[in-house]
Amino acid sequence: MPQDATERRVVVTGPPRRTGRAPGHYPPRTEIDEQTTLGHTYVRSLIRSQLRAALAVFAVLVLLVAPLPLVFAAAPEARRLRWAVLGFCLYAPLVLLARWYVRRAERNERDFVRLVEDR
Repeated sequence: MPQDATERRVVVTGPPRRTGRAPGHYPPRTEIDEQTTLGHTYVRSLIRSQLRAALAVFAVLVLLVAPLPLVFAAAPEARRLRWAVLGFCLYAPLVLLARWYVRRAERNERDFVRLVEDR
C-alpha cells in the first residue's frame, strides 16, 4: 500500500512526564549551598543529632566521674584503691565511651551525606 506524498512521519517531543520529582524541587545540596530554609533545616538536623550524641556521652561521663569524690572520701587511707579506681574502673569505660561517640558522630555525618547526595 503506497503512502501519499502528503503524509509524512511526525516526531512528537516534549518534556518528560515522569521525572520522579515535583516541579521546582532542588537537590538538598543546592538547598544548603543557597542557604534556603530547607537547607538550614537539613544542617540543623545534623547539628541536633550530633548534639544528642554529645549530651548522651556527657551524661554517662558525669555518672562515671561524679561519685568518685564520694568513693575517695569514704576511704581516705586507701591510696591504692584510688589508683585502682582511676586506672582500671574508669579508664576502660572512658575508652569505650569515646569509641561509641566517634562511631555515632561518623554515622550521623554519613547519613547526612546520603541525604544531601539524594541517594
